[in-house]
Amino acid sequence: MGKYVITKRSNGEYQFNLKADNGQVILASEGYSAKSSCENGIESVKKNSPDDARYEKKTSTNGKYYFSLKATNGQIIGSSEMYESTAGRDNGIESVKKNGPAGTVDDQTV
Repeated sequence: MGKYVITKRSNGEYQFNLKADNGQVILASEGYSAKSSCENGIESVKKNSPDDARYEKKTSTNGKYYFSLKATNGQIIGSSEMYESTAGRDNGIESVKKNGPAGTVDDQTV
């Protein structure tokens, strides 16, 4: 089972990373000014990650592939790493769908 790791950036913002069983980051959040907002972001991933329609598949300017997970209001909750192939990106989406809903939370800011 995956886990959400909450950390604090050097600028004071909170962020979370969803990690797969192997420890690889499969989804990274934006920065949040409040820890409670970061925790709400995690809840949003848990709620939205099973839904195929919430994923936006993209290609970067350097030709690599990635995806964003969006909430029902269209706001981006998190983004993936860059992948060399569309198959890699699609596997990343499947991993978020598998690990997102039941991931545990590891708060490293306390």
